[in-house]
Amino acid sequence: MISTLMSRVLASTAIAFSFLYAESALACSSCGCTLNSDWSSQGYAVSSGLRFDLREDYYDQTQLRSDTHAIERASLEIPNEQEVQQNTLNRNTILGVDYSPSRRWGIHVGLPYFNRFHTTIGEGDTDVSTSHTTGIGDVRITARYQGISTDVSWGLQLGVKLPTGKTNEQFIAGPIAGELIDRGLQHGTGTADVIAGLYNFGNLAPHVGYFFQATAQTALTTHHDFKPGDALNVNVGLRYLHQGRFAPQLQINARFEGRESGVESDRDNSGATLLYVSPGTTMQVSASLQLYTFIQFPVYQRVNGLQVQPVRFYSLGLQYKL
Repeated sequence: MISTLMSRVLASTAIAFSFLYAESALACSSCGCTLNSDWSSQGYAVSSGLRFDLREDYYDQTQLRSDTHAIERASLEIPNEQEVQQNTLNRNTILGVDYSPSRRWGIHVGLPYFNRFHTTIGEGDTDVSTSHTTGIGDVRITARYQGISTDVSWGLQLGVKLPTGKTNEQFIAGPIAGELIDRGLQHGTGTADVIAGLYNFGNLAPHVGYFFQATAQTALTTHHDFKPGDALNVNVGLRYLHQGRFAPQLQINARFEGRESGVESDRDNSGATLLYVSPGTTMQVSASLQLYTFIQFPVYQRVNGLQVQPVRFYSLGLQYKL
């Protein structure tokens, strides 16, 4: 039995790597925590019913990077011929509503709320410009089907991202006050995107579970001369299920981001390949309520141009089932 389950894991991994050659993702300034808190893809939501998930992500993008290296800002001349970002502090909240009329079918709606403080030195400037924006982002609606196998361990996802987030936020102070923030830092892309995914979960041993998920996203439209790049997220996780209320978990999260396109894009400074390791745990508070917390650590980062990246992601959330 274990050999069969190992074969599933290896097959899932092979499928994941078959996606890697697709051009990927959103502008890195706007990318967030890649943690998988999609309980259906992890095997937690295999019964019918209504579930709510509320998650808070905190991360401060302070490290300036180019290619695979960190860049010392003191080594860059100011004024510079290109923008030199200082930091982007993110406090983001994601509300998820999930409904399964049966074990095989389900639908998930995700609504993000952004609280983002950003500082940068614009091209040719010597002083810092700042922005502080709050508001809803782009809503995601995803349907899933888990009837591929009799044990509902394999699932398909298909959905859309709707252009509900603002795209006209401006700098509030500094030399470029009143100008639009970079499109990658807006609350929304202004585009309608299609989302497709595949996932699998199961047990490697009586108390050790695994899950795999690959999700691709591509924009179907452009908005004001801007189109985000295609995106691919791949998540693999293990969890230990013999600690009473607690279920320790370890995730490996990969994100592949393509370059933006269009006149309003920052093509030279967008796109990346990112790999994280994410230890954490879930706690069963009651029969209906779970609490979870994770920390993400970057283990590999390759970015195009100059981009700011975080050195840690912190996530705290809860899930409630009616």
